[in-house]
Amino acid sequence: MSLSTSAARFCQAFRNRDYAIYCAGSSLTVIGLWMQRIAVGWVTWELTESASWLGVIAFAELFPVVILSPLAGTLADRLDRLWIARVAQCLNMVQATALTILTLSGALTIWWLFSLALFTGIVVSFWQPARMAMIPNLVRREDMASAVAINSVIFNAARFVGPAIAGVVIVGYGAGYAFLANAISYLPFIVALWIIQPNINGRKPKHGAGIFAQMVDGYRYALTHPGIGPMLILMLITCIAMRPVFELLPGFAAEIFGRGAEGLSMMATATGIGAVIGGIYLGQRGGMEGLVQLSIVSVGAMIAALLVFSLTSNFWVALIALAVAGGAMVTHGAGSQTLIQAAVDEDMRGRVVALYGMLFRGGPAIGALIMGWVSDWAGLHWPLVAGCAIACLALLWVGGRRTAIRDAMEARRSGNEHEG
Repeated sequence: MSLSTSAARFCQAFRNRDYAIYCAGSSLTVIGLWMQRIAVGWVTWELTESASWLGVIAFAELFPVVILSPLAGTLADRLDRLWIARVAQCLNMVQATALTILTLSGALTIWWLFSLALFTGIVVSFWQPARMAMIPNLVRREDMASAVAINSVIFNAARFVGPAIAGVVIVGYGAGYAFLANAISYLPFIVALWIIQPNINGRKPKHGAGIFAQMVDGYRYALTHPGIGPMLILMLITCIAMRPVFELLPGFAAEIFGRGAEGLSMMATATGIGAVIGGIYLGQRGGMEGLVQLSIVSVGAMIAALLVFSLTSNFWVALIALAVAGGAMVTHGAGSQTLIQAAVDEDMRGRVVALYGMLFRGGPAIGALIMGWVSDWAGLHWPLVAGCAIACLALLWVGGRRTAIRDAMEARRSGNEHEG
């Protein structure tokens, strides 16, 4: 395949006007988001010097999705997803502004930080399923794999651009200005959300059944699906057992490698570079064939990379391991999302992607809380080693079912391409 063909496949989602506007608006926002994440982690460490508190703050931001995603996913199937997105981004800007004011005034405490992280977690719980369910309404069906990959690349490019900028800002001016940059970055995205007009493809909200009954139907559908169910279970275990390492990087930077905010920025940047490479590779593949196998193999690569990271004391080896882990995390996560988006029925989309989002955010929340607590008395290395061992067992279980998963997801996509 030529380079030009690969690039055309990767970028084909941009031929959809509303999707292009959406991406243009979201690009600055995700850079600001990563600046804030690095600043929150660093401020938490400065205030407490505790791995447990790093886990608690990550838990506060990530765990609300576990409680709220069933309701949020059902609302994404019943209400206007675009309006949910608009309200959520306005509330996120309010939160970033509050962080800015508290930090620059010297009034920020760990409890204020916890409260605002919890507020963000609640908002994102409703934003995430609306966003994920809305993406297929912004592109043609044949462009969806490209759209998911582009979203992943934008998010993960920001994973290294944002921390790199945050490291400079924190060292030179203080964390408050990183929070300010994030607050400002929401403005272009809010404007973009007022411009776009998603095509709902004939979807009409269903109000016949009660909200609780629809929640149960969505979960039953996802977990009994021969392809979606096993992929979600693998996602849950990897998110609990391995992904918390990215929330605990401030502790590794300061305690294991003896580096400050600059070291943390470099580690987050290395992860982001690998993630972008993984996203670009995924986007240029084209089609669904082989995507189940790639997603499963990527988990194995992530296990190997994080074992190296957990056992090395060499900072540069750790950076390479993080880059590999970042690439594997994206090819697994975005690949799984692409398969699920292609296989799910439209009237179940909001609830199923909400469940995906719950596992993607809630798993690291639980894992970070556990790993942070254990790390305070066992060290940062060994909880991650144990997590990799648990993920290896899950990988073997799913690997034994890969043929049935492939038949349920890749074949479904091929059949659907002829619809309409």
